[in-house]
Amino acid sequence: MAKASETNNQSQPLVGEPYFCKECKRNHTKGKIYKEHLNFAKIESKNDDVIDDDVIDDDIIDDDIEISDLESKDDNTSEEEVALDDELNEIIEVDEKVDEDDFDEGLKNYSDDAIACVDAVKKLPGVGEATLKKLIKAGFGSLESIAYTPPSIIQKESGLGDKTIAKLIKSSMDKLDIGFKSAEDVWEHRKNIARITTSSQELDNLFHGGIETGCVIEFFGEFRTGKTQLAHQLCVNVQLPKEDGGLSGNALYIDTEGTFRPERIIQMAEGHDLDHKKVLKNIVFGRAYNSDHQIMLIKEAGNLIKEKNIKLIIVDSLIGHFRSEYVGRGTLANRQQTINTHLHDLLRLTDIFPDLCVVVTNQVQSKPDVFYGNPTVAAGGNIVAHGSTIRVYLRKGKGEQRVAKMIDAPHLPEGEAVFSITENGITD
Repeated sequence: MAKASETNNQSQPLVGEPYFCKECKRNHTKGKIYKEHLNFAKIESKNDDVIDDDVIDDDIIDDDIEISDLESKDDNTSEEEVALDDELNEIIEVDEKVDEDDFDEGLKNYSDDAIACVDAVKKLPGVGEATLKKLIKAGFGSLESIAYTPPSIIQKESGLGDKTIAKLIKSSMDKLDIGFKSAEDVWEHRKNIARITTSSQELDNLFHGGIETGCVIEFFGEFRTGKTQLAHQLCVNVQLPKEDGGLSGNALYIDTEGTFRPERIIQMAEGHDLDHKKVLKNIVFGRAYNSDHQIMLIKEAGNLIKEKNIKLIIVDSLIGHFRSEYVGRGTLANRQQTINTHLHDLLRLTDIFPDLCVVVTNQVQSKPDVFYGNPTVAAGGNIVAHGSTIRVYLRKGKGEQRVAKMIDAPHLPEGEAVFSITENGITD
């Protein structure tokens, strides 16, 4: 508890009662010290000496500070003072016990793989219960998430100190043996990459076997070209067994335009003779109401991937909110940098979870200076173009037909595939 110095003779609150702290202008409970208020709080010792929080190192203190740890007791301490200290310590111990119980209860919802990742983080040098709670709450519940994330982001999300974060990153990299490897090792990994079928053989052939994991795939095109339909179909297909072109996993769908329709999922599930109730249950849905909310949902997705067995993340669409909120040339630089950070959050998820596939849809815009050829280009400019691993352009065909053109891929040639959108979903 932060204890403000009193200059008048007003009555003192009893231990456990709330009171208003004049230093940080907040309500506190007498008997407990809040670490987040250490910048304002001053703690008085028995000898009326004031301990300033400037001497407290944030890298050393992780748990809530106990008064008994900071105060020195004289041999002449009265029985009333001793009783007060015992009562105060009992309150703090009960509060910490409740926090630990809540933390342990939360871990019960994790899968075995997620718990194993948390145990690996817990074994890192210098990681106690308090540090572990902060890391997990911030979305860093695995060695990979710590090793692949820039220190500035970990510090911003978790509130840990620079030295602590540097030690955690170095220890995580050492345990994961991150460094140089031969091209042969990379090839062995590439040969075992899992893929998700699109339910169209032609479209699967365009991707040389289906939508691959470990990368960000962008589908862009005009309205009614099949972007959202493909997103719905992949949410169903990812739940198929591996022998049927799925990953036996669940999907996370982030909807920014209000176009997600469970009834369409039901139609596609019935087209594969699947139980639509089970299929719907295995899709985690999040509605993003603005660009900041969209970014926040992706940051929170890191905690759900292991817990919910997520193998596919859909963002439909990537740039819709950014186009509506950042208006005019004056905001262009800020918008592009924000999108760049957002895309790298998605790419980082594919690095942390190699068996995860991220699919984003993107809008288009017209170039007024194009007089011949197709004036349609993907929105987001070069930032989105560089951030996506594979880019596919969708356009309308005859009737139910749609045409997919491979625009950019590090290992795939340019080509086209024709597919159809029917009542049962995507077909040839």
